[in-house]
Amino acid sequence: VPAALVAGHGPFTWGAGARKSLEHAIICEAVADIALHTLSLNPTTPPPPHLLQRHYTRKHGPNAYYGNPDKAPTSS
Repeated sequence: VPAALVAGHGPFTWGAGARKSLEHAIICEAVADIALHTLSLNPTTPPPPHLLQRHYTRKHGPNAYYGNPDKAPTSS
């Protein structure tokens, strides 16, 4: 979603026109709402180790594919 979050400011969104920019703003707000609710459940819980490993490996592992769509796996 074409958007940028700036500390102490509302989100900046853009699109082909005003309607598309508004759509992106609504998506940005929905994601922020999900994040807020997730943190409110338990703000000190770290991500599960398997998730950290997965994201590290996709960029730095022997079969790294981050940034290279030709090597991206077809299923997760």
